[in-house]
Amino acid sequence: MGTSINKWLAGAKACLVGHERGFGLVETLVAVAILGVAVVALVLGLSTGSITVREGNQELVAQSLAQTQLEYVKNYPYDPAATTYPTVNTPEGYSIGVEAGSIPDADTDIQRIMVTISRDGEAILTVEDYKVNR
Repeated sequence: MGTSINKWLAGAKACLVGHERGFGLVETLVAVAILGVAVVALVLGLSTGSITVREGNQELVAQSLAQTQLEYVKNYPYDPAATTYPTVNTPEGYSIGVEAGSIPDADTDIQRIMVTISRDGEAILTVEDYKVNR
């Protein structure tokens, strides 16, 4: 029984050696190129995802800062002559601009408040609301 298995293995080796030579240079280069394209696509996908998450985080911080600033201004004592109000503390890289003004042909007890959130000198969000003298 052992000799029949050995004869079969020898025949199989002869068959493979005679008709199969393995991978050639061209096949190997094609396989490496396909693998390279797949890796580049994966890296680009991860990079795009990272940028999207960073921009989403920046937008979330800006919205939170704008809401906090508006609440701060609304709770600040009303000043009909004010053109701006004090700002809240901001994270590094962010800045807040507050503009206050009266509304033409309206009650003097209402002010229009505009809050602009900037990151590294570039305005990324502007929110407008009203402050009422109560």
